[in-house]
Amino acid sequence: MENNNSKSGGIGFVGLLTILFIALKLTDVIDWSWVWVLSPIWIMLVLGISLFLFLTIISLTITIAAIIIPIIGRRSKWKKN
Repeated sequence: MENNNSKSGGIGFVGLLTILFIALKLTDVIDWSWVWVLSPIWIMLVLGISLFLFLTIISLTITIAAIIIPIIGRRSKWKKN
């Protein structure tokens, strides 16, 4: 027999928070600007982009260091002779 149990990630915390903020805004419970009502979405986007940039900078730094350190080591050996 085939087991067709598929799990879905669901809407998640950010999605629920966004829906809650939109519902509160549309029912006039909160008087926030739409920028802040939709803030869970763009805050997660900004965090994701920041994490990507941070990891890119770290990986580039490690790559450049891996290239430059052996060159510096070879030059110091030449000076000793």
